[in-house]
Amino acid sequence: MRNAEINRKTAETDIALKLELDGKGESNIDTGVGFLDHMLTLFAKHGRFDLTVKCEGDTYVDDHHTVEDIGIALGDAFSQALGDKKGINRYGSAIIPMDESLILTAIDFSGRCYLGFDLDIPTAKVGTFDTELVEEFWMAFARSAACNLHIRKLAGTNSHHIIEGAFKSAARSARQAVRVEEAFADEIPSTKGVL
Repeated sequence: MRNAEINRKTAETDIALKLELDGKGESNIDTGVGFLDHMLTLFAKHGRFDLTVKCEGDTYVDDHHTVEDIGIALGDAFSQALGDKKGINRYGSAIIPMDESLILTAIDFSGRCYLGFDLDIPTAKVGTFDTELVEEFWMAFARSAACNLHIRKLAGTNSHHIIEGAFKSAARSARQAVRVEEAFADEIPSTKGVL
């Protein structure tokens, strides 16, 4: 089983996260940030990842530390669960419509981190959630997972739909990228022989 368990404790957050790459999309999410709970539930469902996240963070200050640190922990979990990355597709991409919004995501579990983020979210908040934290989350994820991740808005004016489309699209891309190809199960998907 390709899974990981991450426990990350700082002066700002205390996170317990479990990830199963070959799951059924089941989740139990309690981050203290309602909108992030919803996005991570979508991510698990659309990626068919089993995901448990429990976080106690300093949300009385703001949501930044919680959102960023969960991004770090989720990226760490992907890195740990993928191990040496033998047999994985490595690359994945998806285009997701969410009503008037259209989001493209592409990912490469290359061992190098890069975030290409072009969502242009129209509003500063969705409910009480600061929309600028979406980029912080994915930057933290890309760094910790050591992946190239591109998220681009092709159309859209509704901030909630744009962000939701991004999480769904990222989940579908990640699911495609981490899938093991049986014919190449013992091979590293790189001419270098290592990722």
